[in-house]
Amino acid sequence: MKLPAVHFTQRQHEFRFEVRQFLKEKCAEGKFHTKCDSWLSGSNPDFSKLVGEKGWIGLTWPKKYGGAERSSLDRYILTEEFLAAGAPVAAHWIADRQTGPLLLRFGTEEQRQFFLPKIAAGTCYFAIGLSEPNSGSDLASVTTKAEKVEGGWIVNGAKTWTSNAHDAHYMITLVRTDPFDGVKKHNGLSQLIIDLHAEGVTISPINYMTGQPHFNDVYFENVFVPDEMVVGELGNGWKQGLAELAFERSGPERILSTLPLLVELIEELKKQNNVIALEEAAKLVAQLWSLRNLSIGVARVLEEGGEVAIPAALVKSIGTKFEQSIPEITRLLVDTYPRLEAKQKLDRLMAESLLHSPGFTIRGGTSEILYGIVAKGVVAG
Repeated sequence: MKLPAVHFTQRQHEFRFEVRQFLKEKCAEGKFHTKCDSWLSGSNPDFSKLVGEKGWIGLTWPKKYGGAERSSLDRYILTEEFLAAGAPVAAHWIADRQTGPLLLRFGTEEQRQFFLPKIAAGTCYFAIGLSEPNSGSDLASVTTKAEKVEGGWIVNGAKTWTSNAHDAHYMITLVRTDPFDGVKKHNGLSQLIIDLHAEGVTISPINYMTGQPHFNDVYFENVFVPDEMVVGELGNGWKQGLAELAFERSGPERILSTLPLLVELIEELKKQNNVIALEEAAKLVAQLWSLRNLSIGVARVLEEGGEVAIPAALVKSIGTKFEQSIPEITRLLVDTYPRLEAKQKLDRLMAESLLHSPGFTIRGGTSEILYGIVAKGVVAG
């Protein structure tokens, strides 16, 4: 596995400072307050619109679709700063990260013109319908089926662990459009864009331990989906879905979900002048720097159109374990009283991290599945 070393330009450093200043100002204005895991649990449509007005959603997309035609490294910088500030970007996150690139690669021109400008404006949100009840991590065992009718498809079935479906307008949904051939269950799968407010769609939230909704069960009962909402080629849904996962697994969100807690921990240890504990915290910073370089290297390869399935799986599997380690080490280094309503920032961030972290190694692919991907790649290599 060879990944390039990446060095940011002066222009990119200036862009980072611009984003950082914007976030500092909006936080001071009370538009948001810093929280952990903000990219999946910090849904704020008003803030998403502010980001859209800045031209920072769909940053790499063509300008004719509302994008800015900037590099994937610019988007990496933007993402890092959002996560470091704990900004509430969950509403538009999936549409920006995955739906847009998917439609640019596989979608029709009509789909691009209809959806992408709305996503870029921060007013149209997407969820991803992959996992199903009783399927575990066997993603290909799709039983949600779409039957052809005049002008479209009738969908019946269910999806589970669907992030932010309760806030989303649409969902890219993996369905079976052809019966299982008895040989390879990856065949016969297609992707449909389903309107989550359509008749026959029921969304049932699965709350975090915080009591807040994030994951959802989504049920389809005779839901009509027009032909123009088929993404790419019929029967090519598996390959298209895998292309999405590279964007999902390799970004800085897989290593920075609990960064605000780490920053607050270091500030607290500085106040205490606790040199021994600071040395332990410094080990976390060293791990973070290594993971960051790996993740940035994947971003560069993605920009160049290279194959990143294995390194992306590596980033996700190691990164989420790292994210989970931050509250555990914090607990050992300082006294905290974790409460979601705590006035002390350290206590509040600690509570958010502890209550959200069990899901880190599940979402985007369980660690066990990712280890298998890496192992198969090593053997094949």
